[in-house]
Amino acid sequence: MENIRTLGALRQSGYRYRSVKDELRENLVARLRNKDRVFEGIIGFEDTVLPDVERAILSRHNMLLLGLRGQAKTRIARLLVHFLDEYIPVVEGSELHDDPLHPISKFARDLIAEKGDDTPIAWLHRSARYVEKLATPDVSVADLIGDVDPIKAATLKLPYSDERVIHFGLIPHAHRGIFVINELPDLQARIQVSLFNILQEGDIQIRGFKLRLPLDISFVFTANPEDYTNRGSIITPLKDRIESQILTHYPKSIDIARQITKQEAHLAAAQQEVVQIPELLEILLEQIVFEARQSAYVDAKSGVSARLSISAYENLVSAAERRALLNQESHTHARIADLWGVIPAITGKIELVYEGEQEGSFQVAVHLLDQALKTVFLRYFPDPDKLRKGKDRDPYGVIRAWFSSGNQVDILQDASNQAYQEALDGVAGLRKLATAYVADDSPLLYTYMELLLHGLASGQVLNKDILEYQLRFRDPLAGMLGDEGEDDDDFDEEDFN
Repeated sequence: MENIRTLGALRQSGYRYRSVKDELRENLVARLRNKDRVFEGIIGFEDTVLPDVERAILSRHNMLLLGLRGQAKTRIARLLVHFLDEYIPVVEGSELHDDPLHPISKFARDLIAEKGDDTPIAWLHRSARYVEKLATPDVSVADLIGDVDPIKAATLKLPYSDERVIHFGLIPHAHRGIFVINELPDLQARIQVSLFNILQEGDIQIRGFKLRLPLDISFVFTANPEDYTNRGSIITPLKDRIESQILTHYPKSIDIARQITKQEAHLAAAQQEVVQIPELLEILLEQIVFEARQSAYVDAKSGVSARLSISAYENLVSAAERRALLNQESHTHARIADLWGVIPAITGKIELVYEGEQEGSFQVAVHLLDQALKTVFLRYFPDPDKLRKGKDRDPYGVIRAWFSSGNQVDILQDASNQAYQEALDGVAGLRKLATAYVADDSPLLYTYMELLLHGLASGQVLNKDILEYQLRFRDPLAGMLGDEGEDDDDFDEEDFN
């Protein structure tokens, strides 16, 4: 059908006009009947958000996606373009993509009146039928709706009463397509008022013109609940005109969060060849984000974006890659010690409450990392605190005794694979205990051995000192006896900058 180039040929082809919402609905119905994947790349919303979006499309509703930052609201909006027909016919040269059988602009109506069935037809791809605007306080009615253009009037020698002097805004240019406004509460209230007629009656008003353009647009708005109190609000009459309000959410499980992170992380091909991320490290990384969302130091109203875990994953890979490059190693596994390299990805993506500000973003990031290590440790190993209170045999006895004898172990951030493994193998009882949970020849063995040290430190069985470029594990009484000298420094943020 894309070969059709005139209005007469289009009429003979049997083409029929459909509104954009009917078009979205019919194409979604076809996908659902064929059991096709409807929203490609959206993970974790299959039983919650996406069915609501599908119901809104089937109901031919405008929709508001409401949720905290990093909950795939804009991603969902952009995927709606795939429910449009691949190509649609338009009157050639039309600024508003007029349908040849249903023209709304003066240009298209005049052209069809002049040329009739010989009116030239062009074909518009669905990618050109999506318009997105970030709401900011400086957005004006002219930006969204349009205004009189004095330059056009002077160039064409037209009076201001002529409709042709109008410069149309973004919304009229989205005619027969999808128009998305991100962060709707940031739009000033008086600008939100200008959307009333468009949503309810489908027409616009520009200056003093008696102009009625029956625009055909599917509107999608996104908003963060935090904005309702901090920056602005969606005025009630506008919210009343948006038929479906859909609530989004963060991943509800570690497994879903891992899938999202691995899908969205951008890694160089060379990094993927050199670095392997153990499953345990992926779980730890996501646990940091889950801890942040529950932390008393972090503002829950602001949310913790999925972009934190994505950036942290990329930093984790880069930390392991850098270590491999320094040691001229062609392959390496990421280590728990490499997680200290993700702190810059944490500090920039969490909003702190007053208590968190007092602690400082770096200290809060280290605290979240320690909490994640403790949580994951207790999923795999017995709680040392409960063992002390009970009568069960202490599986950590040999390790305790080794450290009580005055021994310590240093995990250098940039240590070679051999030096790293030798340091862990030097701790009596550590390997034997780890092999109770993972095979002795498993590449994950040393990851579990390192987790044991961090877990025992979180249970106060050991002391963990964060020194310059290294982690030191030792007996808790060693510092009290004063045998560590000047090495027993409190950790300093500057050590990692």
